[in-house]
Amino acid sequence: MIREHQTTPFPDQKPGTSGLRKKVRVFSQPNYAENFVQSVFDVIEGKQGATLVIGGDGRFLNREVIQVAIRIAAAAGFARIVVGRGGILSTPAASNLIRLRRALGGLILSASHNPGGPEEDFGIKYNIANGGPAPEKITDAIYARTRAIDVWRAVDAADIDLDTDGETQVGDATVEIVDPVADYAALMERLFDFPAIRAAKLTMAFDAMSAVTGPYAHEILENCLSFAPGTVRNGTPLPDFGGHHPDPNLVHARALYDLMMGPDAPDVGAASDGDGDRNLIIGRARFVTPSDSLAMLAANAHLAPGYKDGLKGIARSMPTSAAADRVAERLGIPAYETPTGWKFFGNLLDAGLATICGEESAGTGSDHVREKDGLWAVLLWLNILAATGKSVDQLARDHWATYGRNYYARHDYEGVESDRADALMAELRGRLATLPGARFGDLTVETADDFAYTDPTDGSVSEHQGVRILFAGSSRIVFRLSGTGTSGATLRVYLERYEAERVDEDTTAMLGQIAAAADEIAGIVRHTGRDHPDVVT
Repeated sequence: MIREHQTTPFPDQKPGTSGLRKKVRVFSQPNYAENFVQSVFDVIEGKQGATLVIGGDGRFLNREVIQVAIRIAAAAGFARIVVGRGGILSTPAASNLIRLRRALGGLILSASHNPGGPEEDFGIKYNIANGGPAPEKITDAIYARTRAIDVWRAVDAADIDLDTDGETQVGDATVEIVDPVADYAALMERLFDFPAIRAAKLTMAFDAMSAVTGPYAHEILENCLSFAPGTVRNGTPLPDFGGHHPDPNLVHARALYDLMMGPDAPDVGAASDGDGDRNLIIGRARFVTPSDSLAMLAANAHLAPGYKDGLKGIARSMPTSAAADRVAERLGIPAYETPTGWKFFGNLLDAGLATICGEESAGTGSDHVREKDGLWAVLLWLNILAATGKSVDQLARDHWATYGRNYYARHDYEGVESDRADALMAELRGRLATLPGARFGDLTVETADDFAYTDPTDGSVSEHQGVRILFAGSSRIVFRLSGTGTSGATLRVYLERYEAERVDEDTTAMLGQIAAAADEIAGIVRHTGRDHPDVVT
């Protein structure tokens, strides 16, 4: 029986770049999650008889919302609902499963790299049939529906067992609980040369950060690739991620960094985030920035079986360094600069215009799914190291000798009052026309703009995607506000300096003058009251 539940709209259910993210206490309000899920199903077409995928990163509230979503999906007309065992599906594994099962789409319950727990964050994202995040026209329609919703409908049924594989009926829908790892692991084995990686006898430390990729890493790294037991650290997904922040950067993965900089470092250190779509790569005494990682993977991807025929193109988000552009130029393939958000890559991948994509925020992926994929990036690194016999440090040095080096850092000012952050960006945009020709120390502004993107596949235009200040000599600063937080605003300032020959200098020293110019141009201290960033990556 389908039961109707009367409700009233919530005014704050506008999805961001990766779905709706709020504090757990917000999602725990009566009707809050139900309203959003129902609004998704009210907007999307073709539900009758279709397949839906549901899974999440195991964070606090994951199981409860999955049970609700199953009952609402069954009432909406879905014939089959595929759920990862235990409610677990990494974001790239969910994307793969949507594509593999020819599903209409999927609900991914995650707040990605944000912390979890009863006082922390939760999120819901809808992915479409190609496996990628819903485009803006769909998320805008979902938001419009949340502002008018007056009823949600659910099959009147008990909670189902999420921990046992098999099928259960919920109303007219068949709910199928599946192994969350098996299909994804099989895909990785097709893309990469597992025998070569095993034969290389590499040593490794992988920090799953008590998040979703633990089961995937145990199966693929330790079981399939025969890395030593204990290679995977913090490998059990926990609702609060063990009290840690599951963001694979040099602040929150400090223990891994310290290990890799020490005398007992293995060959490779790697980590992933809350939902498994981001990655961190560190060699023995060599941290690789996400921007450099994208460029180095693209330059060497042909060494892996899945990419032996070469790349069709490389795409990067606008704040990501231009290192990958230099690889594309040498390979004679297109380079695309998009706004931040994986949905912009999805169109390029679907059109066959790009093969590998990446973001400076530690997201890298390819056309195998329509999401960024942390473990995929780690496996491609392992395949390249096995094929070349080089260390991470050797590979990086050889790359810079060929292409030059884009020194790069991101400064995050977290939890800035929204009004202050908005005022900073508004003032900065108002100054753009006056900046060309201005000097800041030894730096001369060449151009300054507010980045806008025209999608080459459908002609859609996305404006106000971040302010770019480009200096003579290929250095630059980018300013933008992040859309992935749940409180206040995060101001992100990206610093970049290209050097063709000086490729082994200290990054902080090389970017010092650019960092000073960023504050002078935008008035960061004046607007935020912060004299240093919270996180530097």
